[in-house]
Amino acid sequence: MELNPETTAVVVVDMQNGFCHPDGSLYAPGSEAAITPCADLVADAREAGASVVFTRDVHPPEQFEDTHYYDEFDRWGEHVLEGSWDAELVAELSPRDDELVVVKHTYDAFHQTQLDGWLESHGINDLLICGTLANVCVLHTAGSAGLRDYRPILVEDAVGAIEDDHREYALDHAEWLFGDVYERGALSFDG
Repeated sequence: MELNPETTAVVVVDMQNGFCHPDGSLYAPGSEAAITPCADLVADAREAGASVVFTRDVHPPEQFEDTHYYDEFDRWGEHVLEGSWDAELVAELSPRDDELVVVKHTYDAFHQTQLDGWLESHGINDLLICGTLANVCVLHTAGSAGLRDYRPILVEDAVGAIEDDHREYALDHAEWLFGDVYERGALSFDG
C-alpha cells in the first residue's frame, strides 16, 4: 500500500516506560518488543516527510476519586502517574520539537484531547497506528479514528500486547469493523 506523506500521520500509542520497560508498573514483554518496530516506522515516516504523533497515557493521582464507574486504578492499579518516570515515553522514541505529543487520560487518544483538531488542521486522512496495548489503547484509538472518518491502518508488527491472543483479537476486530491491518513491509510512502 502506498501512502501520501502529506496526508498521512503515524500515531505512536503509549510507548511509555510504565508499559514497555521491565521496571514499569504495567510492563508487558510484548510492549517492549514493539519498541524497535515503532521506532523503524517513525524513521520511515520522518524520512518521507509524513507527520508523527505520540500519545502518552497520564493519570493525575486523584483522577478517579469521584468517578461513578470508570476507574482504571481499580482495574489496573496505579500506573503512569502524572510527573512520574512511568509516564515518560521510552528513550528510543523521542519526539522532535515539531511533533505533537497528546496527553490523554483514557484509552481513547481522541477523547477530550487536541488530536482530532490537529489532524484536521494538518490535512491528515490516513493514520498508521502502532504502539501498545493492542486490545486497549490501540484498539480504542483506532476505532475512534474510524468513527471520525480517518482511515486507521494498524501496523501489525509494531503493536504490543500482554498476550498474543489479545493482539490477534484486536487486529482481527479492527480489520473486520473499521480499519485495515498491514505489516510495516507492505507499506510505503509515495513521492
